[in-house]
Formats: sequence, structure tokens, C-alpha cells
Amino acid sequence: MTGISIEKQALRAAFEPARGGSGRLRSRLKRGAGAPIARFAVYFCATLTLGVLVFMLAYILVKGVPYLRPSLFEWKYTSENCSVVPALVNTLFMTLLALLLAVPLGIGSAIYMVEYSKKENRFVKLVRLTTETLTGIPSIVYGLFGMLLFVGTLHWGYSILAGAATVAIMILPVIIRTTEESLLAVPDSFREGSFGLGAGKLRTVFTIVLPGAVPGILSGIILATGRVVGETAALIYTAGTVAQVPSNLLGSGRTLAIHMYVLSSEGLHTGQAFATAVVLLVLVIGINALAALVARRIGK
Repeated sequence: MTGISIEKQALRAAFEPARGGSGRLRSRLKRGAGAPIARFAVYFCATLTLGVLVFMLAYILVKGVPYLRPSLFEWKYTSENCSVVPALVNTLFMTLLALLLAVPLGIGSAIYMVEYSKKENRFVKLVRLTTETLTGIPSIVYGLFGMLLFVGTLHWGYSILAGAATVAIMILPVIIRTTEESLLAVPDSFREGSFGLGAGKLRTVFTIVLPGAVPGILSGIILATGRVVGETAALIYTAGTVAQVPSNLLGSGRTLAIHMYVLSSEGLHTGQAFATAVVLLVLVIGINALAALVARRIGK
């Protein structure tokens, strides 16, 4: 017993300088000369970002709110009222259709890469590299691709379906990467506990892993939704610019972002373009708030 206590004291004495040294080093880093500069840079960047956001919101509201008149919300678009209702309906329908195409495929791909594939799988590495590359491709390239494939080769024409398929390809890498990172963030102890209770792989994934990753998955879906709602270049080449609600999926129609672009480019209805920006802003904030509420309830 005496020998054991002596060994414990020797080990404690050996590690005491290291602990003290690390503490002194940590305090020295806190009091370092670069700490005030780094703190100032963080506060400056945060203030600058907040200031730009507030200025942008205030500018859009000041320019657009006076033009929020009842004629702007009539069902049919004319050159006099510049109604946003057809564009709003097309935006909601386009977003829903694109998410229906991209979300199941993106989540399923992420589940396979994280839960079923081997860590050194070359195919999975290739998919990760491809998704990261597709994230940085400009939207107009997606638009040209969609025009060649969906509009021309598949003969869908300028339609809601062609636009939704194009933006679904755009948002697919975002959904895959965010879902993959969310699944990786779930502790392995959850999976081990489920396996220990006799649950199978599929049941563990859908009852244990996915519920724990829902907040991160919803964050990726929110980002994807924002990109669909604000997209213009890709949809001009695929969905068209017709200011009406199409009767079917193969009909052409413009979204809110395209509606705002067309009005501002014509130069005749600049005030209505700012009013469309206000509607688009409210729509994005509403979608984000709804998604955050759903994530909070699921998290509880």
C-alpha cells in the first residue's frame, strides 16, 4: 500500500508542472497583445454585418411599403396593377416541388454515406467531392444545363416542372452535406445503445439517429428553400417569365424573384419592384420562422 501511495504521489508531482504550465499558458494567451485586436475585429465585423442588414431592410421597406396597395394583390396580372399574386403562387409551388424532388434523395444519400457505406469507400469520397464542387457552381450554369436537358432534350419546354427540376439539382448538394454533418454529429453511443437493446440497423437509423439530426437537417432545408425562393438566373432559362399561374406542370410561370427582376429591368414599375421585394422578404422570414418552430418542437 505504501508503494502504491508513493507511486501516486510521484505521478501527481510529475503532472503538476504540466497542469500549472498549461494554466499559465492559457492565462498568458488571454492577456496576450493580440487579444484586444481580435476582440475588436470580431465586434467590428459583427457590427458591420448587422448594420448592412438593418440598412438593407430599412431601404427596402421605405421604398416598397408605400406601393403595397390592394391592386398589387389582385389575382390576375396586368400591366397596370403589376400583381404579385401569380408570382407568389408560382414561388410557393416551385419551392414545394423542388423540395419534394431534392429532400428525399438528399437525405437518403446522406444516410447511405454515413450509416451504411464503409469509411474508406472511394465512391463515397467521390460523391463528397462532387457535392462540394456543385455547391460553388454559378446558378446561370445550372440554368443553361436545365435549358439543354429539361427544356430541349426532354421537351418539357419553359415550365414549372423544368424549373423545379433545375433548382432541385442546385439545392441537392446543400441538403446532402448538411444532412451528412448532422448525422455524423449524433453520438455513436446512441447507435450502440439501440443495437444493445436488440434494434436493427434500419430501425436505429429512423428512430434514434434521424430524430437527433433533425435540427441540422432542417437548417439545410431552410438554406435550400432560401436559394429556391431567391433564384432568378436558373429559372429564367427554364421556367420562363410568363406572369400567370400555369394550369399544369408544363406551363410557364415566373416566381417573385423573376417578377421583381422583370419590373426593375423594364424601368416603368420600380416602386412595384420594391413592393415585390417586401413581399419576398416577408415570405422568407415566414418560412424561416416556421421551420425554426418545427425544429424547436421536434427537438423537445
